[in-house]
Amino acid sequence: MMSAAQPVNSKRLAHPLAQRARVLARLSLNRDFEAAAARMLTQGGDNRIVLNTQGSNAYGFGPRPDPALLQFGSSTGSVISPLGFQAAVTLFRHLYGPAGSYHLEVERQRREVSQLCGAADVPGTELVFAASGTDVHLFAAHLAARGQPERLQAVMVEAGETGSGVPEALAALHFATQTSQGQSVQRGESLALLSMQAPLCVKLRHEDGSLRSQAEVDAEFAEHVARQVQADGRCLLVMTDVSKTGLLAPSLACATQLRAHYGERLSVLVDACQCRLSPGNLSGYLAQEFMVAITGSKFVGGPAFCGALLLPPGVAQRSQSVPLSALVDYSARSDWPPGWLPAKALAESANLGLLLRWEAALAEWRRFKALPDQVVHDFLQSWQQAVSQRIASDASFAALPVAALQRGQLGQAPGWDSVQSIFPFYVFKRSADGERQVLSLPEITLLYQQLRGAQGILGVMRPRFQLGQPVHCGQDAGLPMGALRLCSGARLVTESMAARQPVASAIEQAMQALDQVALLSQALR
Repeated sequence: MMSAAQPVNSKRLAHPLAQRARVLARLSLNRDFEAAAARMLTQGGDNRIVLNTQGSNAYGFGPRPDPALLQFGSSTGSVISPLGFQAAVTLFRHLYGPAGSYHLEVERQRREVSQLCGAADVPGTELVFAASGTDVHLFAAHLAARGQPERLQAVMVEAGETGSGVPEALAALHFATQTSQGQSVQRGESLALLSMQAPLCVKLRHEDGSLRSQAEVDAEFAEHVARQVQADGRCLLVMTDVSKTGLLAPSLACATQLRAHYGERLSVLVDACQCRLSPGNLSGYLAQEFMVAITGSKFVGGPAFCGALLLPPGVAQRSQSVPLSALVDYSARSDWPPGWLPAKALAESANLGLLLRWEAALAEWRRFKALPDQVVHDFLQSWQQAVSQRIASDASFAALPVAALQRGQLGQAPGWDSVQSIFPFYVFKRSADGERQVLSLPEITLLYQQLRGAQGILGVMRPRFQLGQPVHCGQDAGLPMGALRLCSGARLVTESMAARQPVASAIEQAMQALDQVALLSQALR
């Protein structure tokens, strides 16, 4: 079997039939294409995707389906579904058949992702594949600098609301110890040929976890942008839609006004890596000449580590003169659109892991897109109401405040993406004297891990649940507090459709998850 330790050379996938036969013969020795595909799904990313001794990556996921795990953690990621895994295996088989072609499959995926997300509705938009959302931020910053990285500075929301490696990526620093092209690097060191300023970060919440006002947040973004541009520099404004706790910042009005005022000196990247965005609203961002970052691994429900950067027509045209040699450890020639001349500086390698992960995500996305928008809206609305009511009425919980999403500002009527789909909440326990105490960040992290385990209190077997990883949200008596996140996603909708009463079934499972959280919290002392 081929080694999965290094990126696969694409020329190897274009070998003659005799060489293909030898590859197939080696695979048939163990008669297990599924094992080969599962191994490949863990390749072509940074060290976060590498499996530990328990067979899980940094997010706690393995490369195979886990049907017994009830998943409400799409804000973090999802275990690959049976549907997605089979799609990946099928593509893997096809690649090693006589008609298999890595480059043809990449271009098919490029077209299909563009169609499903809405980018194809804006002619001239280009799509660049990337191993993760963090890689996408690195690519966007590099293009925004236009060959003058020392003049660029990004402005973003605080890292806790987007991703721990994003500030490093936006400063052109290595954000992990291994790159998607298999290179070992030192985290925090500068990429070759690049030297950018550290991004400025804007907090969205007060120390107690309450929300800062939209006006206050927008004003701070505007102040940072003005200071950077007026210093004869360039600025990359990262607009997050939506954050780990379901927030949108800065507002669309703020971003569009700043862009209109500063023109080409300000680039805008919409961090839509959660992909909780309808095609109409995504294409609306592109029509504003905003770059958009997406992944297939959050709301869509594909496996972790499949990202893409969408470049609107004007940005795409200007970017084709930006050298890409500094990205050689993070990108390959085929990740960029055909004919993209600067991509010739990149290696002609094939990232099979990324290809298979996107194939799994596309299987989920097609199924979701087959549902009428109104059906999706009504499903998510009913689920939202039930979850919100339960969290508000249960003394074991307290909702972390989330502002209503302001949709419909891009010429689109409010749709399913205007419905809250991430529900962050604090969890409480009872102290020895009966007082209610909020769980600290270490305690909520332990509870999060216990939810995934099969053995509950006193050794009793219980259902297993995946929620969104705890997020640091404020302090209590000087100790950091963490919030769990109960999330809906495309797979919750589509997989529930098989039930006789889809919405009722999905709500019942969510209530079971919250029951289990409450039960486990009371065992903490």
